[in-house]
Amino acid sequence: MKDFEVTINEYLPLRDVVFQTLRRAILKGELEPGERLMEVALANKMGVSRTPIREAIRKLELEGLVIMIPRKGAEVASITEKDLTDVLEVRSSLEKLAIELAAERIADEDIERLKAACKDFEEALGDPDVTVGAEKDVAFHDVIYEATHNARLIQILNNLREQMYRYRLEYLKDPASHPQLVREHQELVEALSARNKEAASAVMQNHIYYQELAVIRKIQKQQDK
Repeated sequence: MKDFEVTINEYLPLRDVVFQTLRRAILKGELEPGERLMEVALANKMGVSRTPIREAIRKLELEGLVIMIPRKGAEVASITEKDLTDVLEVRSSLEKLAIELAAERIADEDIERLKAACKDFEEALGDPDVTVGAEKDVAFHDVIYEATHNARLIQILNNLREQMYRYRLEYLKDPASHPQLVREHQELVEALSARNKEAASAVMQNHIYYQELAVIRKIQKQQDK
């Protein structure tokens, strides 16, 4: 079993700590698609009994991150084209709403934060750890969400974030995508600075569309092997 970071949180019940640790390890790619989740090995690694491991695996199966194979047990679910399409259909609609509200409501200080986040993301792309770039990408989009001043929308987008994380990482693993990502972020900053709702919406839709195309190509290439 490959190594992954064990998250300890004294304020959460043990079963939640185990679930969140395994969930994050899958989303970050520390536990890879097709990798078996052996209860005894996981329990030993995390220093817990098999019961919270079993409960966590059951919850991960409900989220579609784990599948149960007859006579084999649990393994990390593969990233499928259908899963990606389902998630991005939802994200596309929500991001369109968020960017349009942000264009109407964004404050000057938010624009400055967005510019800084854009620069942070560009610099993070040089880090060999792809999760650094992913976190900076999340931070960039968080500034846009916060500029909507719509708490319900922010909550829904934050809930969707974890499901998007696997696909965000897959996109960022390809260095060829980096210049386009930086350019799209810069275009979003420009459109929001001008409070141009139509331009901002168009850039965001393209931003998500190109990500979908890139990850689908990667999935199809893996399937052809």
